[in-house]
Amino acid sequence: MKLNELKKTNFSKIRVGRGIGSGKGKTSGRGVKGQKSRSGVAIKSFEGGQMPLYRRLPKRGFKKFNQKRIAIINLSELQNFIKTKRIKSSDELNIKYLKEKKVIRKDSNLMKILGKGEIKEKLKVTTNFVSKSAKSKIEKAGGSINILQTKKK
Repeated sequence: MKLNELKKTNFSKIRVGRGIGSGKGKTSGRGVKGQKSRSGVAIKSFEGGQMPLYRRLPKRGFKKFNQKRIAIINLSELQNFIKTKRIKSSDELNIKYLKEKKVIRKDSNLMKILGKGEIKEKLKVTTNFVSKSAKSKIEKAGGSINILQTKKK
């Protein structure tokens, strides 16, 4: 049998509403009155009075519309970008410069430097946040850090 051929059956379609002799006359097997007897009415997600599934499950998630997007960058990543000549160690590393060089995302509005990895070059960094280990490693390499003050609500 081919996929597009339908299997024929010996049963003909029940024609409802064609007289009492058919067994499906008058109300056409829908009972008397009520919502379910009408045409075009569907009771979606109604579970017979049982609490519907969409109401049983907990509400989850919320997106803050004024969320602070902090770009996090490790020292190892900065060292790698300097090694591959994507950024220059002589330039001042701030959020605007790193966005231009596509090191951090455009939608981030704050920046934090973390101390994972080692830094060998002398860097001049301007950032919003810095970890203690990152600060000590940059200063040990002969660089300087300028921390910007962020507004508090």
